[in-house]
Amino acid sequence: MTAQKFFGLSRDVDVQGFGELRGGHLGVRIATTPAEIDAVQALRYRVFFEEMGAVPDADARAIRRDRDAFDAVADHLIVVDHEIGSGAEGVVGTYRLIQRHAAAQVGRFYSSDEYDIARILQFPGQVLELGRSCVDAAHRSRAVMQLMWRGIAAYVFCHKIDLMFGCASLPGTDPDALAPELSYLYYHHLAPPAFRPRAIESRYIKMRRISPAQLDRRRALAQLPPLIKGYLRLGGFVGDGAVIDPQFNTTDVAIVVKSDLITDKYYRHYERQLREALF
Repeated sequence: MTAQKFFGLSRDVDVQGFGELRGGHLGVRIATTPAEIDAVQALRYRVFFEEMGAVPDADARAIRRDRDAFDAVADHLIVVDHEIGSGAEGVVGTYRLIQRHAAAQVGRFYSSDEYDIARILQFPGQVLELGRSCVDAAHRSRAVMQLMWRGIAAYVFCHKIDLMFGCASLPGTDPDALAPELSYLYYHHLAPPAFRPRAIESRYIKMRRISPAQLDRRRALAQLPPLIKGYLRLGGFVGDGAVIDPQFNTTDVAIVVKSDLITDKYYRHYERQLREALF
């Protein structure tokens, strides 16, 4: 237990977790059992490989699971539909959360396969990598996404996270087809140099594909995936350069969010619920 200041009160907070936050029949919390992590991996397989066209390797195809070495060291945020069940059977959404000490067990962060994140690793404070986010097709709603962000906000507070980062995807592997979106992100949301990731040189795809004068900002913003728009609404930034991920049939961009932006927004809006959940 550690004493932290929350809503003006100094209280003991269990930094290993924040319990469960509820929104009607939905709840968000950290997975606590092997069965729940297995349900997360099954959900990711259904969304990424069966729905979105990612290409599984032989092992993934055989077990119908999306899993890798990072799953064993990560915390897995899950959304549970209690009308289906309160355990693994009710998992309908997930986010993978990797702290610095967890990444050290693997030897790297997941994002380092695509981006030079040296400046993030030098950031003075706790950092958190976000990734592998998905929601079951029947549960994609604003309520579910808001609940996931509430869970992330509570996790960030409990673990004193200062900076969040990760890769977010645009559909398809043709950067010219994504020229408006990539150009918009570069011109209007490029991260400050102090913590700006840059795509690894061998995988670097130029984002400046349309001149600012030719860019329809409103249309480009509207065409962005909801998750990326959510990061931008929180004041998030992007790194320099996109990366093609042929296995997942996506074009990736690096995302960086200072954690006070998300915690301020969600603590103000959900003060009562978070107070009850944490204390």
